[in-house]
Amino acid sequence: MPIRFDDVSFTYSHSINALQSISFEISAGECVALTGHNGSGKSTLAKHLNGLLKPSIGKVRINGMETTRLRTAQLAGQVALLFQNPDDQICKRTVWDEIVFGPKNLGYPTKKIESLADGALTLFELTSLKRKNPYDCGYSERKRIAMASIVAMDTPVIVFDEPTAGLDPHEISLLITALKKLQSEDKTVIIISHDMDFVAENISRVISLAKGRKVFDGSIRELFRKPGLMTDCGLRQPQVLQLINACSIDSVVLSPYECVEKLGKKSRFNF
Repeated sequence: MPIRFDDVSFTYSHSINALQSISFEISAGECVALTGHNGSGKSTLAKHLNGLLKPSIGKVRINGMETTRLRTAQLAGQVALLFQNPDDQICKRTVWDEIVFGPKNLGYPTKKIESLADGALTLFELTSLKRKNPYDCGYSERKRIAMASIVAMDTPVIVFDEPTAGLDPHEISLLITALKKLQSEDKTVIIISHDMDFVAENISRVISLAKGRKVFDGSIRELFRKPGLMTDCGLRQPQVLQLINACSIDSVVLSPYECVEKLGKKSRFNF
């Protein structure tokens, strides 16, 4: 089991209970969304995945290894984390150096480093920028550079924090392609996101937090059937579901295609 939380609680030094009795398992190849209000504990939970934080109570295991027994540097080869702001992550003078930085530090052979970097550049359409200074690139380009840099690390677990923020539709399609590729390689992917339109169309399982507690773990359709819970977690319905509800259709849809199908059936019935 790539990720396992067993009754995990975490308290910061100023006595704030950020996580309380959280348990779940995530299998290899799963893509899971982690949702909730700002301050609900999402970032604290994510930092437990790569050892930046260790549980006050309970155990976190990554690929069977208990994080309290490993240094953060050791966990870097297991979990790659995309920061919400790419400028907090980018540190090199060329895009190429940024992409190869992680694989180099993990000690991969030169040929593997170059292959992983070239593949990540192609995946996020960055090849033409490889010799450019990242800070001469636009925000969405820097976001893609940061995403490419963690994908190039080739870790079993990858965490994306708000990956769609600042991306246009084409760039989001590149992210979707990347997620499918990672899943085909049996990578475990966690997406921290408030973008419920993206989550609805691309991720089947959701874990939701509220006030440091796990309040939901199940399918996205099941979550959308709990409007009160969504409100408690600071989540809004995707636009397609808002449209269906406005048309007085009692159904949960996750994509424009499902929405069109339901609207078509209603129109035929009315006529």
